[in-house]
Amino acid sequence: MRDVVAICLDLDDTLWAVGPAIERAEQALLEWLDRHCPRVTALHDLASMRSLRARVAEEFPGMRHDFTFLRREALLRHARQAGYPESVADRAFEVFYAVRNQVEPFADVVPALERLGRRYRLMSLSNGNADLGVIGLAQFFEHSVAAREAGAAKPDRRIFEALLDRAGLEPGQVAYVGDDPHADVEGARGAGLHAVWMDRFGRAWPDGLAHPACRVRNLEELAALLC
Repeated sequence: MRDVVAICLDLDDTLWAVGPAIERAEQALLEWLDRHCPRVTALHDLASMRSLRARVAEEFPGMRHDFTFLRREALLRHARQAGYPESVADRAFEVFYAVRNQVEPFADVVPALERLGRRYRLMSLSNGNADLGVIGLAQFFEHSVAAREAGAAKPDRRIFEALLDRAGLEPGQVAYVGDDPHADVEGARGAGLHAVWMDRFGRAWPDGLAHPACRVRNLEELAALLC
């Protein structure tokens, strides 16, 4: 990776654990609905709300990359079904989104970003809708691209190309780091970037996929590899 001048990082489960944050956000949403829109929670629990969101994704295959749209649309349907104004869906999403962004970066993240940033251009690329400004990490990244704005989600090469276009870089100049073997590693390789697998949780590599050239367990290992 001698030609690498930039490092692009996935966010969820690469810089922080996203599962607990989503669970807390969904619970906060349910509690808010129970207080302010009880007719919704009389009809739905978390499981049925997730099922409706999955049906929305099936109905709008061209919007599956946009998690914000899918959740808002599902909340709109809940509001209409229970006889509430559509504005309720906007407020409900705000409640969810505020807690969704209450994540705790892994302990290695900030020191490693500081170290890597002294040598490389840093960027982020995510299928999710986390707000780096709210989380407190935006200052480390020159560019940040999300699936919602790119119009495509990893592993689609178009989202990688959107980042490259914005940064003015060639694929071989970028090392891409992410936790998902398919979306991140295969996606990056397919777009011509150097792929690094972030294996924080000791997961087995999927059968049938070519193993990545590089594997790290945290950003400290990445910094040691590249700096």
